[in-house]
Amino acid sequence: MATDAKKLQPIIVKKIKKGGHAAHGGAWKIAYADFVTAMMAFFLLMWLLGSTTKGDLKGLSDYFSSPLKVAMVGGAGAGASPTVLPGGGADLTQTVGRQHEGESPDPLRKKRAVQQAKAEAAQQDARRLAALAATISAAISNNQKLKQYSNQIRLETTPDGLQIQIVDEQGRPMFNSGSAIVQPYMREILREIGAALKGVENRISLDGHTDLTPFSGGQRGYSNWELSADRANASRRELVDAGMPEDKLLRVTGLAASNLLEPQNPTAPINRRISILVLTREAEERLLGLNREATLAEPEVAPPTPSTPPATGPAPVPATR
Repeated sequence: MATDAKKLQPIIVKKIKKGGHAAHGGAWKIAYADFVTAMMAFFLLMWLLGSTTKGDLKGLSDYFSSPLKVAMVGGAGAGASPTVLPGGGADLTQTVGRQHEGESPDPLRKKRAVQQAKAEAAQQDARRLAALAATISAAISNNQKLKQYSNQIRLETTPDGLQIQIVDEQGRPMFNSGSAIVQPYMREILREIGAALKGVENRISLDGHTDLTPFSGGQRGYSNWELSADRANASRRELVDAGMPEDKLLRVTGLAASNLLEPQNPTAPINRRISILVLTREAEERLLGLNREATLAEPEVAPPTPSTPPATGPAPVPATR
């Protein structure tokens, strides 16, 4: 009986099911990111504090303790330092002596450079002209024939260059009376000067002058203007024959009595002269600039004046000059 009861008893089977953990969400990721960010900020702060100078630290401290005072009164703040980080950018408050890439050069700097170049050129001209004056003086002093005429040769340094003037003396004229025929002693003087100007680098201006005595027969077309120009041209030929390069001549002009050496005595022999001017670079550029402007201008025909009428009648009779 007992055996039958056990057979009839139901068999109970227990099955244990294993399930997954409950979802915790992503809050831990946010917390971890905040921690990493805080550590990075702390690291950067320590780096900045370690690489910043004491003055910059003082400026930062002053600003955060009283920012309005620093803004209004001024002080050594962080913005006044050349850079906060080593190798950082330039200080935006500093403008003197700085030039960004792509900017044009300072106009004042360019002007100063041009002025300095002109000053150096002027110094070179002064040295060269001083050496030329010494050479001409030595050549005349060493020539016994020309030494007696030294009082008729004048050397003078002017703002436009070295001026060499050969003047007339009473009883010792440079040219035949009323003509452009060079006297022998004048030819020797011009030959010595021409030889000294053989290697000159500067350009040369040559002018002829007369006194105020009117040329006899000038009313018939030939006057002191033509006479002074012819004498200047005759002097040019002597200088070139002596070795002076002809291409160094910038101009040959006749000025008549428009620029007297002794205005208080307009008929004095000293007013009759030949003027040789060795030009400085500045004077040469100024003269060439005037010439360029003159070529661009319309030519003007001057009306005839009583002193320069058209040549008519017989040839003029020269006066004693």
